Amino acid sequence: MSAEGWAARADGAFVAASARLASGVTLAPGAVIHAGVPIGEDTSVGSGAVVHAGTVVGAQCVIEDGAVLGKRPRLRPGSSAAAGGALDPLHVGDGVTICCGAVVYAGARLADRVIIGDQAQVRERSVLGAGSVLGRGSTIDFEATVGERVLIQTLVYVTGGSIVEDDVFIGPGVTTTNDHAMGRHARGEALMGPIFRRACRVGGGVVLTPGVEIGEEAFIAAGAVVTRDIAAREVVMGVPGRVVREVADDDLLERWR
Repeated sequence: MSAEGWAARADGAFVAASARLASGVTLAPGAVIHAGVPIGEDTSVGSGAVVHAGTVVGAQCVIEDGAVLGKRPRLRPGSSAAAGGALDPLHVGDGVTICCGAVVYAGARLADRVIIGDQAQVRERSVLGAGSVLGRGSTIDFEATVGERVLIQTLVYVTGGSIVEDDVFIGPGVTTTNDHAMGRHARGEALMGPIFRRACRVGGGVVLTPGVEIGEEAFIAAGAVVTRDIAAREVVMGVPGRVVREVADDDLLERWR
């Protein structure tokens, strides 16, 4: 035991003396568990993964090689992300998978059975609901709220303050924005992330301008640029996006459950 209260275990992991590991927890060589961290039953932590103090990890989770849990943000003076004050602990629910190289910040909350893909990032004060998936290299920015069973594909950027309701599909390479002035606004002025209503679908490469709302069961075709609110069940294509028809009854989510 070192003077800092760390123990180098026989399996090659480094665990603070006050960490609390439940039965069945497995740690790969080079895993680092910081002070006071509870880890639930049958969770595995991969090589080089780091779980910082103030993180709570549930049971039957998989934390793959090189993942970082509980990172503290480093923010420039006046950053909008800094306005929320002190951060709560990172909470990771049961059955969560956090893949290689992913970073999940302090103050975020991952509900049960969430999957965070390789090299993805979840910023502070963001929430992902049960059963949702964040694809490889995608980012959920600060104070975004993602509902249950949401599928976010590869290289998606969900900007700060966005709201994503249950059962939404967001295709690869989608970009959302929240700042009309691109940084030239009064300090403290609220940013406007987009809103994705229940079961809407957004195709690959779509760009959403700040504050737009995508209605329930709406369909945005790949490559569209959305500059205004889209009503429920509208099908939108083009640049700028225009309504071309309505989603058919046979294509609604209830038909495919």
